[in-house]
Amino acid sequence: MTRQHAVVDSPYGPLTLVATDGVLSGLYMTEQRHRPDEETFGGHDETPFGEAIRQLEAYFARELKEFDLPMRLEGTPFQRRVWDQLRRIPYGETRTYGELAGALDSPGASRAVGLANGKNPIGIIVPCHRVIGSNGSLVGYGGGLDRKQSLLAFERGTPDDGLF
Repeated sequence: MTRQHAVVDSPYGPLTLVATDGVLSGLYMTEQRHRPDEETFGGHDETPFGEAIRQLEAYFARELKEFDLPMRLEGTPFQRRVWDQLRRIPYGETRTYGELAGALDSPGASRAVGLANGKNPIGIIVPCHRVIGSNGSLVGYGGGLDRKQSLLAFERGTPDDGLF
């Protein structure tokens, strides 16, 4: 198993992209909760990230609303099911943890959905920032609630320009 990484600038600070065997397996913000140790990222090499960088740039330029990238999401079967549901939340919209649990035919699993959401290894592209509390509050985001609020404002095109 070969791992490589690259760091790219974004309006939300540096983003560390990680590839496993040439396939995107991580996107981490600085000071992100559940961010793996940097020693696990492998050597610095931008080669496997050309398309991911292009799509991220288009997203931040408001030219792309849905990512289309091969990804290697490593987690438990339940986590991968949650992350699949995250990719189904449309740009600019939100879902509650309860709604995601219901979509998984596990209506009592809101807390487990929240835990899986927090362990999402590919932030922004797998849009865990689009999940909110049942009362509409911004709760739990590994990149910080300020970033979550900015990302949601960015996607909605609200007066907050979305810049962190």
